[in-house]
Amino acid sequence: MLIHSAAQLITVSGGPQRGAELGRLSIVPDGAVLTKGGAIREVGPTSKLLQKYPDEDRLDASSRVVMPGFVDPHTHAIWAGDRAAEFELKLSGKSYLEILQGGGGILSTVRATRQADIEDLITETRTRLWQAFRHGTTTIEVKTGYGLEFETELRMVEALIQLEYEGPWEIVPTFLAAHAIAPEYKDDPQGYVDLICREYLPALLEWWENNTYNRRLPYVDVFCETGAFDLEQSRQILTRAKSLGFPLKIHADEFDNLGGASLAVSLGAASADHLVTTSEEDIRALGQSDTVAVGLPGTPFGLAEKDYTPAAKILDANGILSLASDLNPGTTWCENLQMTIALACRYMKLTPAQAIAAATINAAAAVGLADRVGSLEPGKQADLLVLDIPDYRHLGYRYGTNLVHTVIKKGKLYPVFSHTE
Repeated sequence: MLIHSAAQLITVSGGPQRGAELGRLSIVPDGAVLTKGGAIREVGPTSKLLQKYPDEDRLDASSRVVMPGFVDPHTHAIWAGDRAAEFELKLSGKSYLEILQGGGGILSTVRATRQADIEDLITETRTRLWQAFRHGTTTIEVKTGYGLEFETELRMVEALIQLEYEGPWEIVPTFLAAHAIAPEYKDDPQGYVDLICREYLPALLEWWENNTYNRRLPYVDVFCETGAFDLEQSRQILTRAKSLGFPLKIHADEFDNLGGASLAVSLGAASADHLVTTSEEDIRALGQSDTVAVGLPGTPFGLAEKDYTPAAKILDANGILSLASDLNPGTTWCENLQMTIALACRYMKLTPAQAIAAATINAAAAVGLADRVGSLEPGKQADLLVLDIPDYRHLGYRYGTNLVHTVIKKGKLYPVFSHTE
């Protein structure tokens, strides 16, 4: 298929973008892209490609922006139940700690998720994945972490694999048994850490090797934060995961700076995520590494906090900055990366061009897929968006509506709007 006559063809070519380079969109005015067999074959001016490929099926993108599909590199999209009642309690003045002490918070989601069978998990998660897909997310990382026991954590992994086979989305699974201290171990946090290292990670590896075919191992993540896992406990879990061959991620510096970003760098983690209270030393370490800094502006927005990921400092240090939704039931239930971009422009002070690159090629780097998705270049997967806008700057400028006209995943069209204009 030849997608042609795009007002702007946003290619974001050339690989992940560091520091001051962030925002290089490599726009082809009146551009076209040829896809074949689920891959991109050629990109260039419409006049050239129409002449070169006169017999291809065509999609007229006149007056619209064509760009890579969004990559969301940090979500908790699989869970059961909701916490709408807690949102009302927060608005009435209850603190998170008070809600947690009353049996709410993450523990209420853990109870609901433990009680859900695999079909329930698939059904609830499928709805959220479709919402994300319709808003332009073609590749999505999804973490477990609402089981905090191996049986439920593994059930979440199985559900994610079934959902990816179902498609059309592409799922990057992450094992996050270290999301919080399991309630059974509230008086023995180190015992839970030891259990993850001694039993959970080896059991996951054995299950994965026996039940998946030709799939790379899932990421292993840990919530390095006050009240969750301290720096040494995080180091123990991630070091054990690395020794078993798992790729790594980390939640760090959402509320307190414990040194999680530097730990991620030292272990070669793909990304360090949240990074709100990150120190100058940790930011320098990120800037000197290939560990991607993932900003999650939906989270402080959802919590009505004033502090966001210090994007300017990360870019000044030559870091690789990306964006993600952090879709989860407690702080930011939002499947829409367009909204994430709008928040990043306002509160992280990114330009629309920077935010787009952060949500495509740099986000792909945060899940180890920058060689396959995140940009429109020959040889890459044909994951594209046709946006109902004449200029890319409408992303960020506009919010609260869906600007996606058509999603293209592996060369297959999924029209978002079926009306005739």
